[in-house]
Amino acid sequence: MSDDIKRALDERVLPFIETPAQYIGGEPNTIVKNRKDLAVTFALAFPDAYTVGISHLGLQILYTILNARDDVAAERVYAPMPDMTARLRAERVPLYSLETFTPLREFDVVGFSLQYEMCYTNVLLMLDLAGIPLLCERRTQEDPLIVAGGPCAFNPEPMSGFVDVFIIGDGEHAVGALVDEIKTARAKKMSRRDTLVHLAKKVPGAYVPSLYGVTFSKDRTVEAVKPAKGIPPRVKAALVEDLDSVALPCRPIVPLVEAVHDRISLEVIRGCTQGCRYCQAGMIKRPFRARDPLKLVDAAHECYRSTGFSEVSLGALSISDYPHLYPLLKGLSAYFDPLRVNISLPSLRVNKELKSLPSVLHSVRKSGLTLAPEAATEALRARINKNITDEDLFRGVREAFQEGWDTVKLYFMIGLPGETDDDVQAIAKVARKVSMLRKEIGKSPAKVNISAAPFVPKPHTPFQWEAMASMDVLRMRQARLRSDVSGTSIRLKAHRVDRSFLEGVFARGDRTLGIAIFEAYRRGCTFDAWQEHFSYDAWQKVLDDCHIDGAFYANRERPEYEVLPWDHIDCGVTREFLLAERHRAQNAEPTLDCRDTKCHGCGHQKTCEKMKK
Repeated sequence: MSDDIKRALDERVLPFIETPAQYIGGEPNTIVKNRKDLAVTFALAFPDAYTVGISHLGLQILYTILNARDDVAAERVYAPMPDMTARLRAERVPLYSLETFTPLREFDVVGFSLQYEMCYTNVLLMLDLAGIPLLCERRTQEDPLIVAGGPCAFNPEPMSGFVDVFIIGDGEHAVGALVDEIKTARAKKMSRRDTLVHLAKKVPGAYVPSLYGVTFSKDRTVEAVKPAKGIPPRVKAALVEDLDSVALPCRPIVPLVEAVHDRISLEVIRGCTQGCRYCQAGMIKRPFRARDPLKLVDAAHECYRSTGFSEVSLGALSISDYPHLYPLLKGLSAYFDPLRVNISLPSLRVNKELKSLPSVLHSVRKSGLTLAPEAATEALRARINKNITDEDLFRGVREAFQEGWDTVKLYFMIGLPGETDDDVQAIAKVARKVSMLRKEIGKSPAKVNISAAPFVPKPHTPFQWEAMASMDVLRMRQARLRSDVSGTSIRLKAHRVDRSFLEGVFARGDRTLGIAIFEAYRRGCTFDAWQEHFSYDAWQKVLDDCHIDGAFYANRERPEYEVLPWDHIDCGVTREFLLAERHRAQNAEPTLDCRDTKCHGCGHQKTCEKMKK
């Protein structure tokens, strides 16, 4: 079958599409195994374009872990762009893996990485092109198990009709357990349903939606989520306590075409203790865990030798929080400076230490510095628990200009709970001040790029109960901000409000939304994360025809007593802690970094104490 697919691609498909190199596989560092010698075949599926998915570190990690086993082959597949999709349909070529050109439907497991709500219809696209039934209930013993993980899995309900098993939390150990238990189920010749029951009981973080019944109240809110007999009422997220216990991908796949990020990516820390109240990653990735700096340096060396990339990116929610940052930078610079390899820190935190960072980053290209104040007034920062000051920001930027930087990118959010017109106006004031700081060293004002993203309330955060600002309000504030920076050296990038609204709908949605996802895909909505393919009008028509009020999910404040669609998913942070943080936000009370003060009792205290020992 794979030979037939390759022949069809060469003769009837690839000559007629753009950038065919993204569909041919064979990249440096790919791993190809003899499928006859394997117990489990696993397709790692990324529901976005190759140019995006090839840069995703999580997929590279799982690819490394699974292929390190003698009994498993992990292969990759990405969502084909519309021209490739049309050609595959026309020539009746099924969606295939890049390593061996095996049809996706012939794998034992197809595992999707759900990073962004607006990629949901791409999951259906890939299943459809593969000839796999879209709905779980229509799959048979002969079909692959459809698995999904990633941040969107922390509210799995909108996609619950399409995914057999969600893996909630850290996947490094859970994916191995998943493979082992699939082998056990096969040895015992379990039916598909019995296999799902077995996985729900045995695999850390495994959530099988078909084993949970959901009832709704007359007001359309969730009344209850009840598991089948013997199934746990809440699913606890899988957790890797020691990051050094899992391998870094030291031989990452090198793309054949230009990708979003052509660089070595190293996850330095996982988790965060700052407690920003809007930030889902800061809650679901707890507790704080750091890698050994010597192992990171060794991994960077090996990655460079196996790829030749000219940039090393240190990944973290905030690289400034890494306790061994300066020794790490020193070790990396000693090796990479002579090779003219850049060290990139994409997630610097605005704090007192920011001032001293620019002078030690000799190998960083001086084109731009990226910082995320998120809010422009200290009053609003207190509400969202962004414990920074303007002086910290200005001090660090001033030092950066002295060290040769000439451009600053600032991330802000609009529509935050408690935001006023003065808060929006202050964004332009802060940006202008940052721009003019460069004049203090005798140079022209700096270029300042502002990103102003609408706030989207996310599950498992203190703001999960808050209403998202309406599209009219968000558009009005974008227009105000655009007017305030007009005619200056400040450039504004404003996110699409209608797409953010839909993100809010699906972020806090329930199982009811599955019918809308299905219908939107049926009507041609795919690649909704891409500006040129997204149609809000098409989505609004789908919601109307499915009798779904998007505002009910996005723009409604949730009462604290309401059963939330994701309440049966245990991310490790307690509901009591999130409620306490919500109340502190309403009173503009800060919560200090728990590494610098007493434990705040978020729910991970036992794990934190264990790791300290």
